[in-house]
Amino acid sequence: MEEQAIATPINSRHRDLKALMAPFGGWDMPIQYEGIIAEHAWCRQKAALFDICHMGEFLFQGDFESGGLEDVFTFSVKTIPVGRSRYGFLLNEQGGIIDDLIVFRLAEDKVMVVVNAATAPNDFDAIKQRLRGGTFTNITDQTGKLDIQGPLARDVMVAALGGQVAAIPYFKFITMDILGVEAIVSRTGYTGELGYEIFIPAEKVCQLWDLLLQDERVKPAGLGARDVLRLEVGYSLYGSDIDEVTTPLEAGLGAFVNFDKNFVGKDALLKQKETGITRQKIAFQVSSRRSPRHHYEIFSGDRQIGAVTSGVFSPMLGCGIGIGFAESGDYPLGTQLTIRHERVSMEAVVCEVPFYGGGSLRS
Repeated sequence: MEEQAIATPINSRHRDLKALMAPFGGWDMPIQYEGIIAEHAWCRQKAALFDICHMGEFLFQGDFESGGLEDVFTFSVKTIPVGRSRYGFLLNEQGGIIDDLIVFRLAEDKVMVVVNAATAPNDFDAIKQRLRGGTFTNITDQTGKLDIQGPLARDVMVAALGGQVAAIPYFKFITMDILGVEAIVSRTGYTGELGYEIFIPAEKVCQLWDLLLQDERVKPAGLGARDVLRLEVGYSLYGSDIDEVTTPLEAGLGAFVNFDKNFVGKDALLKQKETGITRQKIAFQVSSRRSPRHHYEIFSGDRQIGAVTSGVFSPMLGCGIGIGFAESGDYPLGTQLTIRHERVSMEAVVCEVPFYGGGSLRS
């Protein structure tokens, strides 16, 4: 019997808006409202509101070194300044990515770890097993999360919540009162646009959703638009582009690995650096409006060299774009490729990421 998808606190709002709903990471999530292309455009031009309550949140309180947290991730927790966050990985012994995540430094001895929905239970267990002390708590059920993204997001947030939001720099956050409760407002996101992630007690998240949607500059957007937005700026999606058998080095994400500290999986990555990777991430642009799909084959001439992990039609570029993995080699920009699957065939060229760099992210 198939397990029923979990509803976020805003589920009834999505249904009232006639959203197309579907399971995602074990949750019942809105895929689109008026349409993926329209919602994508609204985010790139104005401000889009996303229900991200499905993400997992954990709290750790204690000494980071003696409690073992410092050795859990591929980055240093103790060097994150209070009020800042850092992106990186939780790895297995083989160097594979259990999850990609962000750690928020709330106080000298306290952090919040934000993880992906589908992996949250496994992440919590994996982290807990590596800890030697401190208090580690899963607060996912008590935490609501909304993302507002787009060039007008700052103006909307200031109008709704006050001027202090305007001063938050990129990858910093503040704790503030929203609707009579303590909330975290962070200048982070997954779209390449100026935006904020808001963490608020679950019982208040519907009220905040309603408040932000009162502004005519804001419209709701679903996971369909979010996927197009994130791929246009080259962000990886867990479960598609990265997973437990993919290392950060293979995924082109070695910049988020600090080899000057200890972490689980370090020995495997050092060995991989020494012997070399056997496959690598590759980005490509299709010569038509056709969308490459997950698992489509990547060919160089008549030889298959890899497979697509993510692909969409990019409204900003007016063509199909994608990333995937290919056998290790030299693929200069402009290298000709063919993307194939059964009777489908499309010409493509190797390109750089981000595919689209014109967003308001750091505005």
